Amino acid sequence: MKDTGYRESQAADMLSGLPFWEHLEHAQKKYAEDHAVFRHYGKGSMIYSSGSLCLGMACVQKGSVRVYLLSEEGREITLFRLEKGDPCVLSAACVISQITFDTYMEAEQDCDLLVIPAAAFRQLTEENIHVKCFVYELMTERFSSVMWTMQQILFAGLDRRLAGFLVQEYDRTKDPGIRITQEQIARQINSAREAVARMLRRFMTEHLVEVSRGVITLLDIDGLRQI
Repeated sequence: MKDTGYRESQAADMLSGLPFWEHLEHAQKKYAEDHAVFRHYGKGSMIYSSGSLCLGMACVQKGSVRVYLLSEEGREITLFRLEKGDPCVLSAACVISQITFDTYMEAEQDCDLLVIPAAAFRQLTEENIHVKCFVYELMTERFSSVMWTMQQILFAGLDRRLAGFLVQEYDRTKDPGIRITQEQIARQINSAREAVARMLRRFMTEHLVEVSRGVITLLDIDGLRQI
């Protein structure tokens, strides 16, 4: 492991939490530990894109990551988010031939990732059937998240998507004061900033939220849940 003893301990703890870890042989565990590295990304920085070098398998140690698609017109569609402890194999597209679409990963907050580089992850996948099964199970789980997102875009109104996002943020942070810009919300729920602003004004007239610069305070969480 290319780091201090403390970082080695952190990495070992994260690696041991992966579903396939107990099925690796001792030499394979040692190989993964020797090649795993920590990478730090500042808020708003690009972690992975279709034009970048293959990153490998990544696991979020701190912070959060937004995974999205980008259209030719520049429109972003948020697919899902990764939080502490979540692994991701979309950043290992060069290893997994079944990933044939371009995705982007952006640091929503300052974040640290534990990464098993592409070459090392490819070797583990080829050598151990449990690693390969983990990859396909995770891809299936992410596909379900993507289908849910598409269902929301196609069939759910903006009021439901916005209310759902605000409630989700409250459930995640337990803080009724959500520190986020309207532009960031628009990217999260796949809408336009102007549309989000109009819907927030409606929510304000219904005394569901209060909006100030950079902060949305939830006044009636039960009311938002009903929407």
